Amino acid sequence: MPRAAALVLLLLLYGLCAPLQARTVYRCVQKGTVSMATALEPGSNCKAIEIDDNAVQTPNLWGNFGVFSGTLYEREQDGRLVYSTRNLPGSTPYLRFTVATPPGEPAHEGLGRVGTPQLNRHAPQFRAAAKATGVDDAWLRAVAHAESAFDEKAVSPKGAQGVMQLMPETATEYGVSDPLSPAQSIHGGARYMKSLLRRYNGDRTLAAAAYNAGIGVVARYGGVPPYAETRQYVDKVLALYGRYREAMGTGPERPAL
Repeated sequence: MPRAAALVLLLLLYGLCAPLQARTVYRCVQKGTVSMATALEPGSNCKAIEIDDNAVQTPNLWGNFGVFSGTLYEREQDGRLVYSTRNLPGSTPYLRFTVATPPGEPAHEGLGRVGTPQLNRHAPQFRAAAKATGVDDAWLRAVAHAESAFDEKAVSPKGAQGVMQLMPETATEYGVSDPLSPAQSIHGGARYMKSLLRRYNGDRTLAAAAYNAGIGVVARYGGVPPYAETRQYVDKVLALYGRYREAMGTGPERPAL
């Protein structure tokens, strides 16, 4: 089954790592393609992801690519054998695999209307926040789209405010004195999102879940909590992220096959 194959692939990667790297997998991006590896890949932008042995669910490290098949390759690097799903020079095929990842827009009722990208809403503020924090502009817009539909005057029943729907304590922590100011809300939300992405080693699924439900809830469940609202929110943000990347000309990421 695809999910079983995904788990086997992750376990294989763990087993092929050196002892001190037993729970580290590298997610590497190069020219819009994604690979998993046991070591840093030359020419790729790689992030080390620590896998918790006690996690309730196997994390989705790939992204939203549907079901796809690939190859795990073996090669020598710095005097030792390393493994990657990218066919780099000197690689030889080691294992074929099939992985099932979340679809770009899950077809469950709770997802609601995703809508089309709105590139003209607070565009200068998003560009400035992305440049200041290093958080992907498209990702920030996807979160804002899902949170408030870019309405700077939005206030939720729970007290979240502004474009990025920051709770009062979060707004204060990230230097937002006026949560209804688009610039302040977007910059504060970007700083908060940067801290979440750093906490979860770049895992957007967990970052989105924590943005919605809180860090403590994600820690309690060892992953995305079993709340319908949070799961639907994560699906929606990931779907929007793909749409914003495409609309902004960066294009969706894809596996390195």
